[in-house]
Amino acid sequence: MGVSTSAPEEGVAVVTVDFPPVNALPVRGWYDLAAAVRAAGADPEVRCVVLTAAGRGFNAGVDIKELQRSTDKAALIGANRGCFEAFAAVYDCEVPVVAAVHGFCVGGGIGLVGNADAVVASDDATFGLPELDRGALGAATHLARLVPQHLMRTLYYTSRTVTAAELHRHGSVWRVVTREQLDSAALELAREIAAKDGRLIRLAKAAINGIDPVDVRRSYRFEQGFTFEANLSGVADRLRDAFGTTGTTGTTGTSGTSGTSGTSGKERQA
Repeated sequence: MGVSTSAPEEGVAVVTVDFPPVNALPVRGWYDLAAAVRAAGADPEVRCVVLTAAGRGFNAGVDIKELQRSTDKAALIGANRGCFEAFAAVYDCEVPVVAAVHGFCVGGGIGLVGNADAVVASDDATFGLPELDRGALGAATHLARLVPQHLMRTLYYTSRTVTAAELHRHGSVWRVVTREQLDSAALELAREIAAKDGRLIRLAKAAINGIDPVDVRRSYRFEQGFTFEANLSGVADRLRDAFGTTGTTGTTGTSGTSGTSGTSGKERQA
């Protein structure tokens, strides 16, 4: 359980997230993930990082129960900062990051995948931001890197999800494969990237980030301000506390910035 790093072959590091039952990460988990990705990218022997997850789904956002246990705003602030660090670590990683996505990828998962350099997904993968149903805001910055602007807005306002096949049609998912083929497909792409000269691939990553039309760090931080406002106003607590008890729908419910997570009221991370 936690975040681990392996080196399955030359030039490739695999960072795996494993927080049962649904990969809803506690505050410490987001920081651990950020540290693992940064360390892998800083290794001069690594030329590509694969970000993957164990268990039922890729990521279900932050741990809602950790927020509910908190008697002050410390957990909320920690989740905000932890997500910011993890998303930035993927974006700023010195080498390309390939996200290997299966099952649900919602809330914080969108922040990770939206900041990755390439995405390989299994045919059961779904992507979305159910933030408004959970009293939260955030990660529209990253969803906008996966789908066109008007679709992003529709998905955000409705809390709907889209499939890996749909994202493949939009060009944001490189390949869609079966669950059994996911690891090998992600490694195949990583292997092709890792075959490049290590110094040149780092220059390429820095150059591409440098011409990005949107400053993802500043844009996401701007979103987080509204997330915190929703919490101060009390609306976030009201919706978050009702999560799983009022018949809310959706495959999963999470927040990439302020904290809701899990696939149902009964399955939320303890």
